[in-house]
Amino acid sequence: MKLKLLVIFALALALYANDGAVDARMLQEIRKSFNEDAYTKATQNAITNNSIQDLALNRSKVQHIDKNFSYRIDVPGITDQENTGRCWLFTSLNVLRPKIVARYNLEDFEFSENYLFFWDQFEKANLFLENIIATRDKDINDEYVRFLLRSPIGDGGVWNMMPGIVGKYGFIPKEFMEETRHSANTGEFRRILSEKLRTQAMDLRAMKTDNLKKLQDAKTEMLKDVYRILALTMGTPPEKFTWRIKEKESETFTVRTMTPQEFYQDAIDYDLGQYVMLMDDPSRPYHKFYEIQWYRNLVEGINWKYINLPSDEIKKFAKKSILGDEPMYFSCDVGKHLDRDRGLVDVGLYDYESLFGVQFDMTKEERILSYQSGSSHGMALVGIDTTADGEITKWLLENSWGADAGFKGFLIMTDDWFDEYMFRLVIKEEFLPENILKILQEKPEKLPPWDRMF
Repeated sequence: MKLKLLVIFALALALYANDGAVDARMLQEIRKSFNEDAYTKATQNAITNNSIQDLALNRSKVQHIDKNFSYRIDVPGITDQENTGRCWLFTSLNVLRPKIVARYNLEDFEFSENYLFFWDQFEKANLFLENIIATRDKDINDEYVRFLLRSPIGDGGVWNMMPGIVGKYGFIPKEFMEETRHSANTGEFRRILSEKLRTQAMDLRAMKTDNLKKLQDAKTEMLKDVYRILALTMGTPPEKFTWRIKEKESETFTVRTMTPQEFYQDAIDYDLGQYVMLMDDPSRPYHKFYEIQWYRNLVEGINWKYINLPSDEIKKFAKKSILGDEPMYFSCDVGKHLDRDRGLVDVGLYDYESLFGVQFDMTKEERILSYQSGSSHGMALVGIDTTADGEITKWLLENSWGADAGFKGFLIMTDDWFDEYMFRLVIKEEFLPENILKILQEKPEKLPPWDRMF
Protein backbone atom coordinates (compact mmCIF):
# COMPACT_ATOMS: atom_id res chain seq x y z
CA MET A 1 0.00 0.00 0.00
CA LYS A 2 2.83 2.36 0.93
CA LEU A 3 4.65 1.60 -2.34
CA LYS A 4 1.45 2.23 -4.28
CA LEU A 5 1.04 5.67 -2.67
CA LEU A 6 4.65 6.55 -3.50
CA VAL A 7 4.09 5.60 -7.14
CA ILE A 8 0.92 7.75 -7.28
CA PHE A 9 2.80 10.66 -5.69
CA ALA A 10 5.66 10.31 -8.20
CA LEU A 11 3.20 10.25 -11.09
CA ALA A 12 1.50 13.36 -9.70
CA LEU A 13 4.84 15.16 -9.49
CA ALA A 14 5.59 14.23 -13.09
CA LEU A 15 2.18 15.52 -14.18
CA TYR A 16 2.69 18.86 -12.41
CA ALA A 17 6.19 19.16 -13.88
CA ASN A 18 4.76 18.86 -17.35
CA ASP A 19 2.31 21.61 -16.41
CA GLY A 20 5.01 24.15 -15.47
CA ALA A 21 5.73 23.16 -11.88
CA VAL A 22 9.29 23.34 -10.52
CA ASP A 23 10.70 19.80 -10.70
CA ALA A 24 13.93 18.45 -9.20
CA ARG A 25 15.93 18.75 -12.42
CA MET A 26 14.85 22.36 -12.95
CA LEU A 27 15.61 23.26 -9.35
CA GLN A 28 19.08 21.72 -9.60
CA GLU A 29 19.80 23.76 -12.74
CA ILE A 30 18.63 26.97 -11.05
CA ARG A 31 20.71 26.28 -7.93
CA LYS A 32 23.83 25.77 -10.03
CA SER A 33 23.28 29.13 -11.76
CA PHE A 34 23.97 30.88 -8.43
CA ASN A 35 27.75 30.74 -8.54
CA GLU A 36 28.99 31.36 -5.00
CA ASP A 37 32.35 32.80 -5.95
CA ALA A 38 34.19 35.33 -3.78
CA TYR A 39 32.49 38.33 -5.40
CA THR A 40 29.02 36.82 -5.00
CA LYS A 41 29.67 35.97 -1.35
CA ALA A 42 30.89 39.48 -0.65
CA THR A 43 27.82 40.93 -2.38
CA GLN A 44 25.54 38.62 -0.41
CA ASN A 45 27.17 39.69 2.85
CA ALA A 46 26.78 43.34 1.92
CA ILE A 47 23.14 43.10 0.84
CA THR A 48 21.98 40.95 3.75
CA ASN A 49 23.39 43.46 6.23
CA ASN A 50 22.65 46.80 4.57
CA SER A 51 19.99 48.84 2.81
CA ILE A 52 19.67 47.83 -0.84
CA GLN A 53 19.12 51.45 -1.85
CA ASP A 54 22.25 52.65 -0.02
CA LEU A 55 24.35 50.00 -1.72
CA ALA A 56 22.88 50.70 -5.16
CA LEU A 57 23.43 54.48 -4.99
CA ASN A 58 25.36 55.45 -8.11
CA ARG A 59 28.23 57.54 -6.78
CA SER A 60 29.00 59.05 -10.18
CA LYS A 61 25.48 60.54 -10.28
CA VAL A 62 25.75 62.36 -6.94
CA GLN A 63 29.40 63.42 -6.78
CA HIS A 64 28.53 66.85 -8.08
CA ILE A 65 24.93 68.04 -8.06
CA ASP A 66 24.68 71.39 -9.81
CA LYS A 67 22.12 73.41 -7.87
CA ASN A 68 22.12 76.37 -10.22
CA PHE A 69 19.31 77.09 -12.66
CA SER A 70 19.17 79.34 -15.71
CA TYR A 71 15.73 80.49 -14.64
CA ARG A 72 13.61 79.82 -11.57
CA ILE A 73 10.31 81.34 -10.52
CA ASP A 74 10.33 82.94 -7.05
CA VAL A 75 8.11 81.05 -4.63
CA PRO A 76 6.98 82.27 -1.19
CA GLY A 77 8.32 79.50 1.05
CA ILE A 78 7.85 75.73 1.18
CA THR A 79 4.63 74.05 2.32
CA ASP A 80 4.14 70.72 4.08
CA GLN A 81 1.29 68.31 3.32
CA GLU A 82 2.45 66.15 6.26
CA ASN A 83 1.03 62.62 6.54
CA THR A 84 -1.61 62.96 3.83
CA GLY A 85 -2.31 62.42 0.15
CA ARG A 86 -3.15 66.09 -0.39
CA CYS A 87 -0.20 66.81 -2.72
CA TRP A 88 -2.70 67.65 -5.50
CA LEU A 89 -4.24 70.40 -3.35
CA PHE A 90 -0.93 71.81 -2.09
CA THR A 91 0.52 71.79 -5.60
CA SER A 92 -2.55 73.42 -7.16
CA LEU A 93 -2.47 76.19 -4.56
CA ASN A 94 1.32 76.57 -4.87
CA VAL A 95 0.79 77.38 -8.55
CA LEU A 96 -1.44 80.29 -7.43
CA ARG A 97 0.61 81.53 -4.44
CA PRO A 98 3.00 83.78 -6.41
CA LYS A 99 -0.06 85.58 -7.81
CA ILE A 100 -1.32 86.35 -4.30
CA VAL A 101 2.09 87.59 -3.16
CA ALA A 102 2.30 89.91 -6.16
CA ARG A 103 -1.33 91.04 -5.92
CA TYR A 104 -1.03 92.19 -2.29
CA ASN A 105 2.72 92.93 -2.25
CA LEU A 106 3.39 90.41 0.54
CA GLU A 107 6.58 88.99 2.00
CA ASP A 108 5.07 85.51 2.03
CA PHE A 109 1.70 83.80 1.93
CA GLU A 110 0.09 80.40 2.36
CA PHE A 111 -3.50 79.36 1.73
CA SER A 112 -5.51 77.43 4.30
CA GLU A 113 -5.28 73.98 2.75
CA ASN A 114 -7.42 72.73 5.63
CA TYR A 115 -10.30 75.02 4.58
CA LEU A 116 -10.38 73.70 1.02
CA PHE A 117 -9.75 70.12 2.13
CA PHE A 118 -12.81 70.35 4.40
CA TRP A 119 -15.01 71.27 1.43
CA ASP A 120 -13.29 68.76 -0.82
CA GLN A 121 -14.19 65.96 1.58
CA PHE A 122 -17.73 67.23 2.06
CA GLU A 123 -18.31 67.45 -1.69
CA LYS A 124 -16.72 64.06 -2.34
CA ALA A 125 -19.12 62.58 0.20
CA ASN A 126 -22.05 64.19 -1.60
CA LEU A 127 -20.79 62.90 -4.96
CA PHE A 128 -20.41 59.39 -3.54
CA LEU A 129 -23.98 59.38 -2.23
CA GLU A 130 -25.28 60.77 -5.53
CA ASN A 131 -23.49 57.98 -7.39
CA ILE A 132 -25.01 55.44 -5.01
CA ILE A 133 -28.46 56.85 -5.82
CA ALA A 134 -27.70 56.75 -9.55
CA THR A 135 -26.60 53.08 -9.35
CA ARG A 136 -29.26 51.93 -6.87
CA ASP A 137 -30.87 49.56 -9.39
CA LYS A 138 -27.57 47.84 -10.22
CA ASP A 139 -26.59 44.62 -8.50
CA ILE A 140 -24.31 45.03 -5.49
CA ASN A 141 -21.65 43.08 -7.44
CA ASP A 142 -21.80 45.37 -10.48
CA GLU A 143 -18.29 46.66 -11.23
CA TYR A 144 -19.35 50.32 -10.85
CA VAL A 145 -21.03 49.69 -7.49
CA ARG A 146 -18.04 47.71 -6.30
CA PHE A 147 -15.74 50.54 -7.36
CA LEU A 148 -17.78 53.05 -5.34
CA LEU A 149 -17.97 50.94 -2.20
CA ARG A 150 -14.30 49.92 -2.34
CA SER A 151 -13.20 53.52 -1.77
CA PRO A 152 -16.05 55.86 -0.76
CA ILE A 153 -13.73 58.81 -0.15
CA GLY A 154 -10.03 59.63 -0.41
CA ASP A 155 -7.69 62.53 0.26
CA GLY A 156 -5.99 62.24 -3.14
CA GLY A 157 -6.92 64.07 -6.29
CA VAL A 158 -5.73 65.99 -9.29
CA TRP A 159 -5.72 69.55 -10.65
CA ASN A 160 -9.28 69.60 -12.05
CA MET A 161 -10.66 69.33 -8.51
CA MET A 162 -9.10 72.62 -7.39
CA PRO A 163 -10.77 75.18 -9.74
CA GLY A 164 -14.22 73.73 -8.99
CA ILE A 165 -13.88 73.75 -5.21
CA VAL A 166 -12.25 77.21 -5.19
CA GLY A 167 -14.87 78.60 -7.55
CA LYS A 168 -17.64 77.39 -5.25
CA TYR A 169 -16.17 78.05 -1.78
CA GLY A 170 -13.39 80.58 -2.40
CA PHE A 171 -10.24 80.40 -0.31
CA ILE A 172 -8.73 81.98 2.80
CA PRO A 173 -5.26 82.67 4.28
CA LYS A 174 -3.87 79.85 6.40
CA GLU A 175 -4.16 81.72 9.70
CA PHE A 176 -7.96 81.67 9.56
CA MET A 177 -8.20 77.85 9.48
CA GLU A 178 -4.95 76.23 10.57
CA GLU A 179 -4.14 72.56 10.19
CA THR A 180 -5.49 70.14 12.80
CA ARG A 181 -4.17 66.76 13.82
CA HIS A 182 -6.61 65.13 11.42
CA SER A 183 -6.19 67.38 8.41
CA ALA A 184 -2.45 66.70 8.69
CA ASN A 185 -2.91 62.96 9.39
CA THR A 186 -5.97 61.89 7.43
CA GLY A 187 -5.93 58.12 7.85
CA GLU A 188 -7.88 57.85 11.12
CA PHE A 189 -10.77 60.18 10.35
CA ARG A 190 -11.10 58.88 6.76
CA ARG A 191 -11.56 55.33 8.02
CA ILE A 192 -14.39 56.56 10.24
CA LEU A 193 -15.92 58.67 7.47
CA SER A 194 -15.65 55.80 4.97
CA GLU A 195 -17.49 53.48 7.35
CA LYS A 196 -20.25 56.06 7.79
CA LEU A 197 -20.56 56.57 4.03
CA ARG A 198 -20.77 52.81 3.39
CA THR A 199 -23.50 52.60 6.03
CA GLN A 200 -25.37 55.44 4.32
CA ALA A 201 -24.91 53.79 0.93
CA MET A 202 -26.50 50.58 2.15
CA ASP A 203 -29.36 52.55 3.70
CA LEU A 204 -30.01 54.36 0.39
CA ARG A 205 -29.96 51.11 -1.57
CA ALA A 206 -32.34 49.53 0.96
CA MET A 207 -34.95 52.27 0.41
CA LYS A 208 -36.08 50.54 -2.82
CA THR A 209 -37.82 53.59 -4.21
CA ASP A 210 -37.81 55.56 -7.45
CA ASN A 211 -39.00 58.69 -5.65
CA LEU A 212 -35.99 60.94 -6.25
CA LYS A 213 -37.16 63.58 -3.77
CA LYS A 214 -37.31 60.96 -1.02
CA LEU A 215 -33.82 59.84 -1.83
CA GLN A 216 -32.49 63.41 -1.98
CA ASP A 217 -34.11 64.27 1.36
CA ALA A 218 -32.52 61.19 2.91
CA LYS A 219 -29.15 62.20 1.45
CA THR A 220 -29.45 65.70 2.94
CA GLU A 221 -29.94 64.18 6.39
CA MET A 222 -26.93 61.96 5.83
CA LEU A 223 -24.75 64.92 4.86
CA LYS A 224 -25.49 66.49 8.24
CA ASP A 225 -23.61 63.59 9.84
CA VAL A 226 -20.78 63.99 7.32
CA TYR A 227 -20.51 67.70 8.13
CA ARG A 228 -20.44 66.92 11.85
CA ILE A 229 -17.58 64.43 11.48
CA LEU A 230 -15.61 66.91 9.36
CA ALA A 231 -16.23 69.86 11.70
CA LEU A 232 -15.20 67.85 14.76
CA THR A 233 -11.95 66.69 13.14
CA MET A 234 -10.93 69.72 11.06
CA GLY A 235 -12.74 72.66 12.66
CA THR A 236 -15.57 74.82 11.34
CA PRO A 237 -14.81 76.68 8.10
CA PRO A 238 -15.34 80.47 8.50
CA GLU A 239 -17.99 82.23 6.44
CA LYS A 240 -15.99 85.49 6.56
CA PHE A 241 -12.68 86.71 7.96
CA THR A 242 -10.95 89.99 8.79
CA TRP A 243 -7.44 90.13 7.34
CA ARG A 244 -4.75 92.56 8.44
CA ILE A 245 -2.60 92.86 5.32
CA LYS A 246 0.99 93.95 5.87
CA GLU A 247 2.71 94.87 2.63
CA LYS A 248 6.38 94.14 2.01
CA GLU A 249 8.72 96.79 3.49
CA SER A 250 5.80 98.63 5.08
CA GLU A 251 4.94 99.32 8.71
CA THR A 252 1.25 99.93 8.09
CA PHE A 253 -1.65 97.48 7.80
CA THR A 254 -4.67 97.34 5.53
CA VAL A 255 -7.66 95.75 7.28
CA ARG A 256 -10.24 94.03 5.10
CA THR A 257 -13.26 91.90 5.98
CA MET A 258 -14.18 89.42 3.24
CA THR A 259 -15.96 86.18 2.56
CA PRO A 260 -13.80 83.41 1.11
CA GLN A 261 -15.57 83.87 -2.22
CA GLU A 262 -14.88 87.62 -2.20
CA PHE A 263 -11.21 86.97 -1.48
CA TYR A 264 -10.99 84.61 -4.45
CA GLN A 265 -12.67 87.11 -6.78
CA ASP A 266 -10.37 89.89 -5.58
CA ALA A 267 -7.16 87.87 -5.66
CA ILE A 268 -7.37 85.98 -8.97
CA ASP A 269 -8.11 88.15 -12.00
CA TYR A 270 -8.28 85.39 -14.62
CA ASP A 271 -10.32 82.25 -15.33
CA LEU A 272 -8.84 79.08 -13.85
CA GLY A 273 -10.54 77.23 -16.69
CA GLN A 274 -7.79 78.39 -19.05
CA TYR A 275 -5.41 75.71 -17.76
CA VAL A 276 -4.99 72.54 -19.83
CA MET A 277 -3.80 69.15 -18.60
CA LEU A 278 -1.22 67.37 -20.75
CA MET A 279 -0.18 63.79 -20.16
CA ASP A 280 2.50 61.44 -21.44
CA ASP A 281 1.02 57.93 -21.59
CA PRO A 282 2.79 55.94 -24.32
CA SER A 283 0.39 53.02 -23.78
CA ARG A 284 -2.30 55.04 -25.58
CA PRO A 285 -2.39 56.94 -28.90
CA TYR A 286 -0.88 60.43 -28.73
CA HIS A 287 -2.56 63.68 -29.84
CA LYS A 288 -5.91 62.49 -28.53
CA PHE A 289 -8.31 63.85 -25.89
CA TYR A 290 -9.33 61.67 -22.93
CA GLU A 291 -11.72 61.92 -19.98
CA ILE A 292 -11.72 59.90 -16.77
CA GLN A 293 -15.23 58.95 -15.71
CA TRP A 294 -16.30 60.03 -12.18
CA TYR A 295 -12.90 61.63 -11.45
CA ARG A 296 -13.98 64.86 -9.81
CA ASN A 297 -15.03 66.09 -6.37
CA LEU A 298 -18.21 68.04 -7.21
CA VAL A 299 -21.44 66.60 -8.62
CA GLU A 300 -21.54 69.62 -10.93
CA GLY A 301 -17.76 69.58 -11.44
CA ILE A 302 -15.66 68.76 -14.47
CA ASN A 303 -14.13 65.32 -14.88
CA TRP A 304 -10.41 64.90 -15.28
CA LYS A 305 -9.64 65.58 -18.96
CA TYR A 306 -6.27 65.60 -20.69
CA ILE A 307 -4.47 65.66 -24.02
CA ASN A 308 -2.01 62.80 -24.46
CA LEU A 309 1.32 64.02 -25.87
CA PRO A 310 4.90 62.69 -25.99
CA SER A 311 7.20 64.18 -23.39
CA ASP A 312 9.45 65.95 -25.92
CA GLU A 313 6.49 68.11 -26.97
CA ILE A 314 5.36 68.70 -23.38
CA LYS A 315 8.85 69.90 -22.42
CA LYS A 316 8.85 72.58 -25.12
CA PHE A 317 5.62 74.04 -23.76
CA ALA A 318 6.81 73.74 -20.14
CA LYS A 319 9.98 75.66 -20.99
CA LYS A 320 7.89 78.50 -22.46
CA SER A 321 5.73 78.63 -19.33
CA ILE A 322 8.71 78.88 -16.96
CA LEU A 323 10.34 81.58 -19.08
CA GLY A 324 6.94 83.31 -18.94
CA ASP A 325 7.10 83.23 -15.11
CA GLU A 326 4.16 80.81 -14.83
CA PRO A 327 4.58 77.77 -12.54
CA MET A 328 2.83 74.54 -13.50
CA TYR A 329 1.14 71.61 -11.78
CA PHE A 330 3.35 68.56 -12.36
CA SER A 331 2.79 64.94 -11.34
CA CYS A 332 5.11 61.97 -11.59
CA ASP A 333 6.22 58.64 -10.19
CA VAL A 334 8.30 60.34 -7.51
CA GLY A 335 9.57 57.20 -5.77
CA LYS A 336 11.58 56.00 -8.75
CA HIS A 337 15.31 56.81 -8.51
CA LEU A 338 14.73 59.41 -5.78
CA ASP A 339 17.46 60.49 -3.37
CA ARG A 340 15.20 62.09 -0.79
CA ASP A 341 18.04 63.53 1.30
CA ARG A 342 19.82 65.23 -1.59
CA GLY A 343 16.58 66.20 -3.34
CA LEU A 344 17.55 64.54 -6.62
CA VAL A 345 15.67 62.38 -9.14
CA ASP A 346 17.76 60.96 -11.95
CA VAL A 347 17.52 57.87 -14.17
CA GLY A 348 20.08 55.32 -12.98
CA LEU A 349 20.56 57.05 -9.65
CA TYR A 350 20.31 53.59 -8.08
CA ASP A 351 22.24 50.95 -10.04
CA TYR A 352 20.32 47.81 -9.10
CA GLU A 353 21.58 46.02 -12.22
CA SER A 354 25.24 46.19 -11.13
CA LEU A 355 24.38 45.31 -7.54
CA PHE A 356 22.30 42.21 -8.35
CA GLY A 357 23.82 41.32 -11.71
CA VAL A 358 20.39 41.18 -13.40
CA GLN A 359 18.72 43.41 -15.98
CA PHE A 360 15.81 45.84 -15.35
CA ASP A 361 15.02 47.15 -18.81
CA MET A 362 11.29 47.88 -19.23
CA THR A 363 10.17 50.80 -21.36
CA LYS A 364 7.86 53.49 -19.96
CA GLU A 365 4.94 51.88 -21.80
CA GLU A 366 5.73 48.46 -20.34
CA ARG A 367 6.02 49.90 -16.83
CA ILE A 368 2.55 51.46 -17.19
CA LEU A 369 0.92 48.32 -18.63
CA SER A 370 2.44 46.09 -15.93
CA TYR A 371 1.51 48.46 -13.05
CA GLN A 372 5.21 49.00 -12.32
CA SER A 373 4.89 52.76 -12.73
CA GLY A 374 2.22 55.43 -12.42
CA SER A 375 1.76 58.91 -11.06
CA SER A 376 2.18 59.02 -7.30
CA HIS A 377 2.87 62.65 -6.38
CA GLY A 378 2.21 66.22 -7.48
CA MET A 379 4.62 69.18 -7.27
CA ALA A 380 4.95 72.60 -8.88
CA LEU A 381 7.39 72.91 -11.78
CA VAL A 382 9.20 76.21 -11.17
CA GLY A 383 12.68 76.15 -12.70
CA ILE A 384 14.79 75.12 -15.66
CA ASP A 385 18.48 74.88 -16.47
CA THR A 386 19.88 74.90 -20.00
CA THR A 387 23.18 74.84 -21.84
CA ALA A 388 24.44 77.93 -23.69
CA ASP A 389 22.66 76.52 -26.77
CA GLY A 390 19.34 76.32 -24.94
CA GLU A 391 19.34 72.54 -24.49
CA ILE A 392 17.49 71.51 -21.32
CA THR A 393 19.59 69.70 -18.72
CA LYS A 394 17.46 69.73 -15.58
CA TRP A 395 14.29 71.08 -13.94
CA LEU A 396 13.34 72.38 -10.47
CA LEU A 397 10.28 71.16 -8.58
CA GLU A 398 8.69 72.93 -5.61
CA ASN A 399 7.70 70.12 -3.27
CA SER A 400 5.28 70.02 -0.32
CA TRP A 401 7.24 67.82 2.10
CA GLY A 402 8.49 70.71 4.24
CA ALA A 403 11.54 72.97 3.95
CA ASP A 404 13.91 70.39 5.47
CA ALA A 405 13.19 67.73 2.83
CA GLY A 406 15.37 67.36 -0.25
CA PHE A 407 17.18 70.43 -1.61
CA LYS A 408 15.75 73.08 0.76
CA GLY A 409 12.25 71.78 0.06
CA PHE A 410 12.78 71.37 -3.70
CA LEU A 411 13.62 68.42 -5.94
CA ILE A 412 16.15 68.64 -8.77
CA MET A 413 14.98 66.58 -11.76
CA THR A 414 17.19 65.64 -14.69
CA ASP A 415 15.78 65.94 -18.20
CA ASP A 416 16.08 62.17 -18.75
CA TRP A 417 14.02 61.50 -15.62
CA PHE A 418 11.32 63.87 -16.95
CA ASP A 419 10.96 61.61 -20.00
CA GLU A 420 10.70 58.39 -18.03
CA TYR A 421 8.63 59.27 -14.96
CA MET A 422 6.64 62.45 -15.71
CA PHE A 423 2.94 61.79 -16.31
CA ARG A 424 0.91 65.00 -16.05
CA LEU A 425 1.49 68.71 -16.54
CA VAL A 426 -1.09 71.51 -16.24
CA ILE A 427 -0.28 74.60 -18.27
CA LYS A 428 -1.97 77.81 -19.37
CA GLU A 429 -3.51 77.81 -22.85
CA GLU A 430 -1.35 80.75 -23.91
CA PHE A 431 1.74 78.52 -24.00
CA LEU A 432 0.17 75.94 -26.32
CA PRO A 433 0.08 76.13 -30.13
CA GLU A 434 -3.17 76.17 -32.08
CA ASN A 435 -2.88 72.57 -33.29
CA ILE A 436 -2.80 71.34 -29.67
CA LEU A 437 -5.67 73.58 -28.55
CA LYS A 438 -7.81 72.22 -31.39
CA ILE A 439 -7.66 68.78 -29.77
CA LEU A 440 -9.71 70.23 -26.89
CA GLN A 441 -12.62 70.64 -29.32
CA GLU A 442 -12.76 66.90 -30.00
CA LYS A 443 -15.10 64.58 -28.14
CA PRO A 444 -12.96 62.95 -25.44
CA GLU A 445 -12.60 59.20 -25.23
CA LYS A 446 -13.99 58.12 -21.86
CA LEU A 447 -11.91 55.88 -19.64
CA PRO A 448 -13.20 54.04 -16.54
CA PRO A 449 -12.14 55.33 -13.11
CA TRP A 450 -10.31 52.07 -12.37
CA ASP A 451 -8.02 52.38 -15.38
CA ARG A 452 -4.39 51.43 -14.55
CA MET A 453 -3.18 55.01 -14.91
CA PHE A 454 -5.66 56.50 -12.44
